[in-house]
Amino acid sequence: MIGLPDGFPFPDDAALRETGALLTDVKAPLLIDGLAYGAFPESLAAEVGPRATVLLHHPLCDEQGLEASVAARLEQGERIALRYAADVVATSPSTARDLVARFAVKDAVVAIPGTDAAPAAPLSGDPPRIVSVGTVMIRKGYVLLVEALSACRDLTWVCDIVGATDRDPDALGALKAAIAAAGLEDRITLCGACENIADVYLWADLFVSASLHEGYGMAVVEAMAHGLPVVTTTAGALAETAPCARLVAPGDVDALADALRPLLANKNERLALGRTCRAFAQELPGWNETARIVARAVEAV
Repeated sequence: MIGLPDGFPFPDDAALRETGALLTDVKAPLLIDGLAYGAFPESLAAEVGPRATVLLHHPLCDEQGLEASVAARLEQGERIALRYAADVVATSPSTARDLVARFAVKDAVVAIPGTDAAPAAPLSGDPPRIVSVGTVMIRKGYVLLVEALSACRDLTWVCDIVGATDRDPDALGALKAAIAAAGLEDRITLCGACENIADVYLWADLFVSASLHEGYGMAVVEAMAHGLPVVTTTAGALAETAPCARLVAPGDVDALADALRPLLANKNERLALGRTCRAFAQELPGWNETARIVARAVEAV
């Protein structure tokens, strides 16, 4: 494994020179994360792309909160870089279709992340514990989640938001302000990153994602594997990733609150949806299958 310099997807000139030196010395086929490759200038993409398989979660320009000019620059740069890639692996059929339609990728191999077998959560919390997992950033829609939970304040619940809080200071500030404005400081906890994420799912009674875009939705699937009832948006790949969940349009706070309310009010509804979600997750491929698909793509290069 080759670690690239810090700064991607907005590397400075020094990071790009170091990256070029690291990768041009490698003559074997390369598997490069799209978070880095999409930011390669054309000269570097032309040098390493013909022997590179790019693993792409979602296009860089689809990150929320970007200025329009920045998003346009990222989209144009990634489109150029992908022209040179020997192969592209997408983490969902939705992302693969998007790459073909918007980025002129001729074809993309689909390798959805694997799902490991997991113990079922007891769903015995009183009050029910909501959990939402992911780095605190605008794309995760946490402010929208707070607004939806504020509309459910008459019900009993607590909520843990689990994910790194040091990546986007503006998003963290907005989230803290939203929690304070709603008067929910005693009910919503920002837990930060968690080393053992399995414990998070086991102590939860309901998983919620208010995300504005996902290239797959690993946290959603992990929650389903633990038998949690899931409420999520249809953003990006999520409608295909979790068709068994309660689905709402991204950004629709009223719909999100309406989906949460019966699950928070009725334990039997939580248990029934949790069983449905767990059964769906148990049919998903494991990491061995994901690894085989990616390995075949690299071997073809």
